[in-house]
Parts: sequence; C-alpha cells; structure tokens
Amino acid sequence: MSLAVKKVNNLPAIIQVSVSDDKISANMSDGREVSIPIAWFSRLMNATTAQRTKFEISPGGYGIHWPDLDEDISIKAFLEL
Repeated sequence: MSLAVKKVNNLPAIIQVSVSDDKISANMSDGREVSIPIAWFSRLMNATTAQRTKFEISPGGYGIHWPDLDEDISIKAFLEL
C-alpha cells in the first residue's frame, strides 16, 4: 500500500495489519503500532485462523474489512478507548 495515504478526519491511516489468535495489530501512517484484543469482536473471536487472516484495508486506510465474516473495524477502534 502506498505511504501517501491521507488522514481521515485528522486520524492517521492504517497502512499495515497483522492478526494473531489474540490480537489485531495495525501500523499507522504516523508511525504508531497499535494493538487491540480479538476478544472485543465476537465474529473474529469465533472465526477460524484462515477467516481472520483474510482481510482488506480500506482504500483510504480508515478501517479493516473481513469479507468472509462481514466484519468491519474502524481506525477509531484502535485510537479511541
């Protein structure tokens, strides 16, 4: 993904994502790496490893989408606790 991602509503953009059995980690356009627990999202918690690792970062970097699970997580989930 291009590093020339614009900020959305003055929030940094997600530029890279990794998913493990217990957390979702996102690298942001401002240099931060932020993680949140999978347990916050029941669809992801109950998904297979293959389903969890099949995701798309939105073109503007404002969220993550899991097409097989119909799950979406906004950048705000990582930044506004």
